[in-house]
Amino acid sequence: MNQQAKLQIEQRCAYLRANHNHLTIDADAHATDIKKYPRPNTPHYYHGRPLSSEELIEEMNQAQVSMANIWQNPAATLYTVDPEENYSNLLEANRYIHQSALTHPTRFIPSGWTDPKACGIPNACRIAEQCVTEFGFLIVKMNPAQNKYPIDSPAVLEVLDCIVELGAIPAFHYGADSPFTPASGLATIARRHPNHPILAVHMGGGGASYLEAEDQYQQSRELGLELPNIHYALSALRDTHIESNIRAYQGEASRRLFCASDAPYGRMSWNFGGFRAMLQTLNLDPQPYLGQNFADFILAGYEHLLSKHE
Repeated sequence: MNQQAKLQIEQRCAYLRANHNHLTIDADAHATDIKKYPRPNTPHYYHGRPLSSEELIEEMNQAQVSMANIWQNPAATLYTVDPEENYSNLLEANRYIHQSALTHPTRFIPSGWTDPKACGIPNACRIAEQCVTEFGFLIVKMNPAQNKYPIDSPAVLEVLDCIVELGAIPAFHYGADSPFTPASGLATIARRHPNHPILAVHMGGGGASYLEAEDQYQQSRELGLELPNIHYALSALRDTHIESNIRAYQGEASRRLFCASDAPYGRMSWNFGGFRAMLQTLNLDPQPYLGQNFADFILAGYEHLLSKHE
């Protein structure tokens, strides 16, 4: 890892420690260089409409969100049939995330994204390595649903091993919105590296219908209680199941749940307003779920990452 990346990590850790008790952190938000991606002209269209990092900050301010874990928006990164071109496009999207965090170091926690199907396994591992060693990213995500490959396929497992070897945290879109991310697949991922954290974004939700999602919501709840290296971002998840999850995850398990919006696929103001109200009705201290849990997760992850690259 280069010295600039280490310095950025150390500065971010210092900020997280100093502000740990009062930070509100969105654990799942997407930022896009909108100069390079044309947005829909329809004035009333919002769902998935790409947001620049500056626009995300505006939404964070409105929602009283201190920081956001950001990664690229998969709908805004255009792929071709050429793995090399796809590698370049995805690396550029990751670079925008890096630059956004450099510009706004106290607002963004930058995370990476790779894709073994579109880029090929060697390029996917190459992107992961660049995200970690050049940009200083702690988390590297894959999206089997968006790009249509099984979460526990041999290609994914190879890239997963690469991310873990780098000392980074693998993350996955994990929802019932496609057949590519079943609970059994996440179990395979988590059991492959039982002592290494896994971040499963959406906790089995995503864009699935009520009936399609019901089984996976319940399987996901039980799976996370069984396998303590699974951490969940509570974005794109039905409110009733968010409450059920919070009720079920008590004690140490509660530290593995993170509030999140999935912006721009969800609005921060709506999601964090709902989180605050729900936690109040449950008579729970909101701060761990709203930010402390994720800050602790990130700080522990950075400590491990730096130790791997001494």
